[in-house]
Amino acid sequence: MKDLYQVGAITQTHGIKGEVKVFPMTDDISRFKNMKDLILDTGKEQIKLEVVSARAQKNLVILKFKGYDDINQVEKY
Repeated sequence: MKDLYQVGAITQTHGIKGEVKVFPMTDDISRFKNMKDLILDTGKEQIKLEVVSARAQKNLVILKFKGYDDINQVEKY
């Protein structure tokens, strides 16, 4: 089994195109720019997601996931 590390927590949605704001729990937020895949732990299930884009905004990171193109798809997280 692989060790998993928590690098951030989704705080809210960003815009209407399926992006989310993530509070980084790491000293190096450039880690998000090199991230290809991540696992979203909802507490009930773990969902493997592919990161399409990542950018810093103030003290948060804006992430976009492949296949999530609408606010309604990410709102539940």
